[in-house]
Amino acid sequence: MSQHSQFTLLGKRRFLPYFITQALGAFNDNLYKNALLLLIAFSGIIAEEDSALYTNLAAGLFILPFFLFSPIAGQIADKMEKSRLIRSVKLLEVAIMLIAAAGIITNNMLLMMTLLFLMGLQSALFGPVKFALLPQQLHKDELVGGNALVEMGTFLAILGGTITAGLLFDLSAAKYWIAAGVIFFAVLGYFSSRFIPTAEAGDPQLTINWNPLTELVNTLRNARQQRAVYLSIMAISWFWFLGASYLTQFPNLARDHLGGNPQIVTLLLTLFSVGVAAGSLLCEKLSGHKIELGIVPIGSLGMSIFGVDLYFAISSLNISSDLSALAFVQNADHWRMMADIALISLFGGLYVVPLQALIQQRSDEKMRAQTIAANNVMNALFMVGSAAFGIISLVVMKLSIAEYFCVIAIMNIVVVGYVYSQVPEFALRFVIWMLSHTMYRVSHKGIQNIPEEGPVVLVCNHVSYVDALLIAGACPRPIRFVMDRSISEMPGLKWFFRLAKTIPICSPKANNEVYETAFRRIKEELADGQVVCIFPEGKLTQTGEIDTFRAGIERIIAETPVPVIPMALDGLWGSFFSHKDGLALTKTPRRFWSRVGLTVGQPQAPDNIKAISLEQDVRNILANQS
Repeated sequence: MSQHSQFTLLGKRRFLPYFITQALGAFNDNLYKNALLLLIAFSGIIAEEDSALYTNLAAGLFILPFFLFSPIAGQIADKMEKSRLIRSVKLLEVAIMLIAAAGIITNNMLLMMTLLFLMGLQSALFGPVKFALLPQQLHKDELVGGNALVEMGTFLAILGGTITAGLLFDLSAAKYWIAAGVIFFAVLGYFSSRFIPTAEAGDPQLTINWNPLTELVNTLRNARQQRAVYLSIMAISWFWFLGASYLTQFPNLARDHLGGNPQIVTLLLTLFSVGVAAGSLLCEKLSGHKIELGIVPIGSLGMSIFGVDLYFAISSLNISSDLSALAFVQNADHWRMMADIALISLFGGLYVVPLQALIQQRSDEKMRAQTIAANNVMNALFMVGSAAFGIISLVVMKLSIAEYFCVIAIMNIVVVGYVYSQVPEFALRFVIWMLSHTMYRVSHKGIQNIPEEGPVVLVCNHVSYVDALLIAGACPRPIRFVMDRSISEMPGLKWFFRLAKTIPICSPKANNEVYETAFRRIKEELADGQVVCIFPEGKLTQTGEIDTFRAGIERIIAETPVPVIPMALDGLWGSFFSHKDGLALTKTPRRFWSRVGLTVGQPQAPDNIKAISLEQDVRNILANQS
């Protein structure tokens, strides 16, 4: 996968049928839901004074099953083989749509509303298995690309279903076309599901709790046990809060500020959907085919910047009434607002895709679908919250829509800032990502030699003050770095090294307490199954050559026998952060873009680890890099 685009997944059976099935499901949901809303508003089935009631009731009926049944659906998805479960859910969709079609043709609003609730139930059943299946069918370096394609497909399917509902509604004999359409796409989704390969159950012995209320409590409680996963769920839910806030106000924005033509609503929806799709696809390129949390802060920052700018863009508009979508687009005065909407959603895609992949990767395999069910419940709760907040802001507080958009953009900074403060890994990865995509271009070889789990000690030559950052950026696992106390407490970098949980050390002569505390912490981290990295030279090189490795590594392995992996960094000597031609950080930078190589050697058993032999190993690796 690392050699290919994410689009190669669309040519593989382990992904393509699943992708088509989930996209058709999102398409059909929105085709039926929006067709129903159009029937309520314009068909005359419902009295005009009751249309607002039925419109809001429809929205509530569709989302209610996510609260009631997502926790149970998560258990079912963990207990059952997933491809069979998907086929059963899609068969249920066919049955629901057959009955719904009868309701559409006979103008039976009660039946149509009941079937909308059942469509919500079917979607709630599909949600957990939809994302829990991905880690089983994709390789680790495909997970971000797969999630990006799913996010792209979902938003484009939502857009397609919404537009198709409007097109069918404008036809003569519209109700027959709509009835045929929902049946056709349901059947098509079922047939595509039959090609999804087998995906074994996560926990076949699971005993299902059929009480929706107690299981809802259990699901949320279990999700909280892994703090990074839980806060990622909250961060994703906040994305849906923002998305619902924008999408809900587009009709009123078009009516009150953009000329009143319904075509403008479709234009805004298209900009938003295409933006999310583009941002999602951009994730794979920016993340290097791995789950890169460093781009999540970039996404949240972009959403806020362009969210605030949207306020100024809308406020500066002076629009003639009843402009067509084409006339609106052709006027350059409107481009700033359109760009803001597209970029808000593009950065939203950058923000949400890595978080979804993180939940899938880090959640317990036996409870993965239940964790995703908790995510679905929180997403639904936040979307309901966005509706309530919109009413308070726009109706009670009398904010304009532009002011409302500005408020939620500022709120976004506060909310994600809290999440990043609680999970420092986001800020840590952001700094590493920025460094490795501005001053340095890092290539690595043999990174697969670092085991995916279990304790291990990495040893590497020490060239510059940013060695630890570049190693951390290349390694897929968090690393606890042991570094000289004077470096770990440098002004400007001290906060960062604390976030990274570095282990400061100095010579026993300088401070024996710090020295012994370092070895105690190393022992604790290895006992906890962590990766520890040390620079056995004990200081930055003054000459560009490797200095003598000290014997501290021998004590570490004697106290905690774990594998040791030698590594070598090349390309940093002469950089602003190295001691070439004077002390680091004191010289005028000579270059701002350097190619750096990191080569990881083979793991060595702890039986007979010696500092002198590890030093020679690193020298040999470095010689072979040249």
